Amino acid sequence: MADLFFALVSDWGAPALALATFLSCLAVPVPTSMMMLAAGAFIASGDLSFGPVVAAAFFGALLGDQAGFGIGRTTGGMLTDWLRRSPARTKLLAQAEGFMVQRGALAVFLSRWLFSPLGPYVNLLTGAAGMRWRIFTLMSAAGEVIWVAAYVGLGFLFYENLGSLAAILSDSVGLVTSATIMLLTGYALLRHARAR
Repeated sequence: MADLFFALVSDWGAPALALATFLSCLAVPVPTSMMMLAAGAFIASGDLSFGPVVAAAFFGALLGDQAGFGIGRTTGGMLTDWLRRSPARTKLLAQAEGFMVQRGALAVFLSRWLFSPLGPYVNLLTGAAGMRWRIFTLMSAAGEVIWVAAYVGLGFLFYENLGSLAAILSDSVGLVTSATIMLLTGYALLRHARAR
């Protein structure tokens, strides 16, 4: 399967990368990080040019983030109306909205590169929670710069050991994201138990 996506990058270059980053920001399961690693390796070998690859990956991701945010903004009213039908969910929604007001910008920034599997869901949540578009866009752009630069840059630097690097990065991102979700869930359960 990975060979197919490497072939897409090799054959189609920047447009394939733009489409992949766009779709990944909408929770479509595309191995975008591996494709960016491959693009970096193709830059190192002289098969692709640096500027178009980086621009395509960045703008594809930024447009995907904007689409997810827009979907959250337009459908958020229906979702919050449904959630408010239950007193327990109303309280949970109020807490989530408070979190988005206080730490939403940081959540957007970190979910672009450090916790990238959460990015599409943060896009929807911040849109639904009514985060200001300008703050979302600034944090999204800042995080996407790091994500694109890191993966394309690592592919460029370690192009001879691309398979090993892809496996290490895939495992580490999954581990960090899973550990964070576990810690946040534990913290939420602890707070809930103390409140009772």
